[in-house]
Amino acid sequence: MGRGRAKAKQAKVARELKYGSHGMDLDRLREELVAAGGSRTESQAEDTADDYFADR
Repeated sequence: MGRGRAKAKQAKVARELKYGSHGMDLDRLREELVAAGGSRTESQAEDTADDYFADR
């Protein structure tokens, strides 16, 4: 019976996350990702996946 407020709050938070404008800076994110792990090409990513599944 006491679930109404909690459910309403969860719905409000979910709506805000889904539709809210978060001011995401995609250029800064890209720079951070490149600096953190280096850039891998698509073929390198495929090679890693092939190696992973070859052992199975």
